[in-house]
Amino acid sequence: MKDYLKIARLDHWIKNIFIFPGVAIAVLLIEGGLSGISLWKICVGFLATCLIASANYVINEWLDAEFDRFHPTKKNRPVVGGNVKFKYVMVEYFLFAVAGIGLSFLINVFFVWTEVWLLVMGILYNVKPIRTKDIIYLDVVSESVNNMIRLLLGWFMVTDTHFPPVSILLGYWMAGAFLMGTKRLAEYRMIGDGSVAGSYRKSFQFYTEKSLLGSSFFYALCATFFMGVFLVKYRIEYLLVMPVLFAMFTYYLMMAYKEDSAAQKPEKLYKEKKLLALVALLIVVLAILTVVDIDILHSFMAPHLLNLI
Repeated sequence: MKDYLKIARLDHWIKNIFIFPGVAIAVLLIEGGLSGISLWKICVGFLATCLIASANYVINEWLDAEFDRFHPTKKNRPVVGGNVKFKYVMVEYFLFAVAGIGLSFLINVFFVWTEVWLLVMGILYNVKPIRTKDIIYLDVVSESVNNMIRLLLGWFMVTDTHFPPVSILLGYWMAGAFLMGTKRLAEYRMIGDGSVAGSYRKSFQFYTEKSLLGSSFFYALCATFFMGVFLVKYRIEYLLVMPVLFAMFTYYLMMAYKEDSAAQKPEKLYKEKKLLALVALLIVVLAILTVVDIDILHSFMAPHLLNLI
């Protein structure tokens, strides 16, 4: 039983904190959004998402077993060691999926369909003949869609009458792509041998350290651009938070070059004190700029040139 729980990666549930920015954005943008917050809905929605995520992890572990045996640490996973049986893995997957979708009905229909989308992305990412995780660049872009899905889940916990701005959805998606691309870079460097890396992950047969670094930088540019569009469009004061955002992306990219980098294991990011300090600073600055008006910044929004005389 311990091995079956292990492949569900309950310790990875912490990743679903990416739901909560969706809640916060809905509260900020929707009139009376604060009244739409329900603690029980947030708890039930969070649990439903964790169960769907575990369903995806279960099939990921089973279908990756033939490749994980080439990884320095993943070769010790229960499936690789032959400690679990296929029929019970499928039962486990079915139970997690049904429980997650079932709980979703307690929120609203948009939340249900978004959870179904999250479940489908797990199938597209892991199951042949599509198996996007084997295709260069598509592996990162398709997996990071889950980041955008989590934002939507948080949003739909608050409202079922509005849709979030496309700019923040794209920004959140590309931010997820940056995190995933950096994870790939850290993994590639940790393995240290291109042929072994290619045996572990097919997409590594086509990546190089340079292409992984370049693509991660590209995702970071896209993410900060779309986030900048969102921030400026909805509150010009948020423009001042961009330097902190740039610092976060830069530091995270630098983390990929650390030995045994936490970028490979996002559930271990709580050990990165400098990163947590930047996140805390971002939250504080956003909170201040939410309530403080800076009139001079509004001149940047004027659709005409500023007169010098």
